[in-house]
Amino acid sequence: MKKKELEYFRNLLISWRENLLKQADGTVAALKDREVHFSDPMDQASYEEAQNFLLRIKDRESRLIKKIDAALLRIKDGSYGICEMCEEEISVARLKARPVTTFCITCKTKMEAAEKL
Repeated sequence: MKKKELEYFRNLLISWRENLLKQADGTVAALKDREVHFSDPMDQASYEEAQNFLLRIKDRESRLIKKIDAALLRIKDGSYGICEMCEEEISVARLKARPVTTFCITCKTKMEAAEKL
């Protein structure tokens, strides 16, 4: 992969990570500040379900941040854009669609087909 392309993905990943962290900070602060009590148990249950949903989303974002960190390390060590399975280069188009990927589209398709079985 060309140096210019690596720099593009590095900047993209850093920006993506920063945005996720800012959102996470805001969510944690909002959850700490809120202590809401409802007289109706159904309203309380609905509110708690919404909070649980929000926390599940934040958990997914946390895992995404870890994948971004791993991708940044791969850029640093020179293995970014190389498929972990076949060791061929991952296409730039694939990396633009999924910058944290570690598999080329061919290998990922094979893996997903095997999972279905």
